[in-house]
Amino acid sequence: MTGCDLSDKDGQVTGVWQCEENMQGLIGRKIGMTQTFTEDDRLVPVTVIQAGPCVIAQVKKPETDGYGAVQIGFGDKKLGTISKAKKGHFSSAGVEPVRYLREFRVEDPDSYKVGEVLTVEGFSEGERTDISGWSKGKGFSGVIKRWNFKGGPGGHGSHFHRSPGSIGMAATPSRVIKGKKMPGQLGNVKKTVTNLEIIKVDKDQNILLVKGSVPGANGALVLIKKSKKAGESK
Repeated sequence: MTGCDLSDKDGQVTGVWQCEENMQGLIGRKIGMTQTFTEDDRLVPVTVIQAGPCVIAQVKKPETDGYGAVQIGFGDKKLGTISKAKKGHFSSAGVEPVRYLREFRVEDPDSYKVGEVLTVEGFSEGERTDISGWSKGKGFSGVIKRWNFKGGPGGHGSHFHRSPGSIGMAATPSRVIKGKKMPGQLGNVKKTVTNLEIIKVDKDQNILLVKGSVPGANGALVLIKKSKKAGESK
């Protein structure tokens, strides 16, 4: 089973979210964090996620596409702002244009229908989820902030404070080893947090309260799926 591909932030379908049979995936948006009390009076930090509703825009079957998958859409988008290719795609499916499209694989694609709407009703309180998103981008950072290097002495005579230091050898092998920890962009990468517990499901507002933190800034796109580690404690 592979993870979801979020390489295109503009909603272009570039990968497949693999899900087991009867596992539901939803596209959502991170609203922010808050805290809530459980039934046993424990104060729990939670992330608020607007999960769906997601409309099924396409059902792919092994006979025609080589694999079984369901393409779902999330977010409103004006008809005049999409390409002709996408207009044809949505019109042939008979659904309203959406901003984001993602796929997740299913074992039985015949159980899904184009135009069907997926909501948070597929999740329940106490269930475990895997949530994927883009981490916050923090720009070009040095080795101390990016890799937690110790740095040099703080005295004025040191002349070595926050530099990375030596990055390679002399004659042998006379190059910088691939993967060397050096300054560069920090954040803005795909991250998946696994086995997060659902504290509350608000079916009226399509809201999920998930225990703990979720990758990305407020308003960022996230993908929610039922956890592969279901039953394990976190």
